[in-house]
Amino acid sequence: MIEIRDLTKKFGDFTAVDGLSFTIETGEFFGLLGPNGAGKTTTISMLSTVLLPSSGEIFIDGTRLTRAASEQKRKLAVITQEYSMRQDMTMDEVMEYQGRLYYLPKKEIKRRSSQLLEFAGLSEYHRRTVRHLSGGMKRKLMICRALLTEPEILLLDEPTAGMDALSRRQMWNLLRQVNDRNMTILLTTHYIEEAEALCDRVAMINRGRLQKLDTPSALIEELGRFTVDETGDGTLTSRHFSSREEAIRYLESAGTDASLRTTTLEDVFVECAGRKIT
Repeated sequence: MIEIRDLTKKFGDFTAVDGLSFTIETGEFFGLLGPNGAGKTTTISMLSTVLLPSSGEIFIDGTRLTRAASEQKRKLAVITQEYSMRQDMTMDEVMEYQGRLYYLPKKEIKRRSSQLLEFAGLSEYHRRTVRHLSGGMKRKLMICRALLTEPEILLLDEPTAGMDALSRRQMWNLLRQVNDRNMTILLTTHYIEEAEALCDRVAMINRGRLQKLDTPSALIEELGRFTVDETGDGTLTSRHFSSREEAIRYLESAGTDASLRTTTLEDVFVECAGRKIT
């Protein structure tokens, strides 16, 4: 279990994360959502101890996380937005290098690497260098590398950034299978439908502060399960209703450029971010 207690990070006069508090249960798939500059990556960086909090604390299974807490840090694996792999290495070499960093026996590295590459559907490409891999294959390899040391918690910062739709869906399936093994996952993403499809709960943050935290379905229910979109003067306005009947009554009185649909988590995101679509 991850406990974040009043976590704050300041850079000079700028507060990137402001008194953030929430708990992630063991085995939970948890989403951290917010607009650009909301503090998502800063929070991930503090969880991975790349950055130290200005104040507040993080606990992993009841023990305070610090840079010196090697046992707690070994429970964590991080996948960043950037492709942090040497371009001239093969998949096998990437996996072997990671294993050696953690002093794993050579036979164990080979065994786990083979299992993980097979699990991710990458076995037939194991001798291909990183520079010749597609973006989706690189992302999958980064997950395999992270799982090599058998962590308990996976921190994912925009893991599907830049992927095409098919590769993203393949990644979703892979992450679901990882989570099914009781792996705790914390995901940040700008693809809101990704969080809606994958996450047990999501936290909405803006300007470093927690705004909402609940299941995607509960957040949608709170906003209103049905949405009427109206277009006028080049501006899209959305109104949310708790029942279809209410939405239809409003739709009948609206202009011709109006349509009815079911509400999504993206609507909740837009409301929390406080931004109109223009």
